[in-house]
Amino acid sequence: MPDLSLSRITKGWEFDLLFRTGIRTQGELVRLLYLRNESCSIQVGFVVSKRLGKANVRNRGRRILREAFRQVQTQITPGLKIILSLKDNGLNAKTQDIHRELINLLRRKKLLIT
Repeated sequence: MPDLSLSRITKGWEFDLLFRTGIRTQGELVRLLYLRNESCSIQVGFVVSKRLGKANVRNRGRRILREAFRQVQTQITPGLKIILSLKDNGLNAKTQDIHRELINLLRRKKLLIT
């Protein structure tokens, strides 16, 4: 298994860069934006829109996204910047459903190791 480091995207300009220039794909529950990166690390950010509800609802959505990503992070190709965004249907979904869809999206874009 490769030694990969994981860091969070926290700066507004990094989110803006991915939203403007990132490659997009989406499923029924999750949107995925990504860019190739020169480094061997993976940078990830999690987004839940204010349109989806109050702060407690959005926080739950981010927790679900983080857990689904945590389960798949060792299988992701190093050298990516990724933003995961939860869609309306994703708020009522289980972590297993989000995880399954995330695997499918990553596999479709050939971002998984193997």
